[in-house]
Amino acid sequence: MFTYDDTVRVKANAPAEARRGEQAWVIGITPEERRQGSHFDQFPPGTVYLLEFEGGDTLDVHESMIEPATR
Repeated sequence: MFTYDDTVRVKANAPAEARRGEQAWVIGITPEERRQGSHFDQFPPGTVYLLEFEGGDTLDVHESMIEPATR
């Protein structure tokens, strides 16, 4: 599990729209038990992380698509 402000990388096998291979920072965490609304229906069960990428773009990504960033 990741925490706020962790640096992560989107896994190479993630869908292209998830910005695979890019580094980002965790700026939001939505555990499965707190997921509400149809937006989260697109994700499998588990935690969804809001990531901020270089340049300020943000994206919700399922926990299975990210890994710790190596520096």
